[in-house]
Amino acid sequence: MKLRLLAAALACAALGTACAHRGMPPSSPSPLLGSSAPAFRRPAVTGGELDTSAPGRLLVIEFFARFCKPCLPRLRAAAALSRELPDVAFVGVSLDERAEAAVEVARRLGLPFPVVHDEGLALSARFRVSELPAAFLISPDGRTLWFAGPEQTEDTIRDAILAARR
Repeated sequence: MKLRLLAAALACAALGTACAHRGMPPSSPSPLLGSSAPAFRRPAVTGGELDTSAPGRLLVIEFFARFCKPCLPRLRAAAALSRELPDVAFVGVSLDERAEAAVEVARRLGLPFPVVHDEGLALSARFRVSELPAAFLISPDGRTLWFAGPEQTEDTIRDAILAARR
């Protein structure tokens, strides 16, 4: 664990990113840190359309799949945070094979934010997601501020969001 945190801190330092920005906890490594996040426009599985091209506020993109056991606690925490922090936008991206699985997870957990189905895994490829769960913290101007890989806890994600809000 200490080696992972050291590697993440070194990656942030090497990239010159905002990992330690405003007291944020160390980010998991990601080639997207500090760069523009890939924008996307997709229909939400529970209705409506989602467009992330101009968030205008902090955005948390939570990648998950129904088969991923660690994803469920992260989604529950994201749901609680979205209720606690209404000024932060949350989006779920389901990597499940079928959209029905995404609908089932969203309804079962009572997710208060939009969920999109990543058909063909195009979004996960654009965000370079290789493990689940994974979450990205995107600045109001669309830059990738912070990344939570599977080793990050719900509390660490909360700390990163609160630090970015300052």
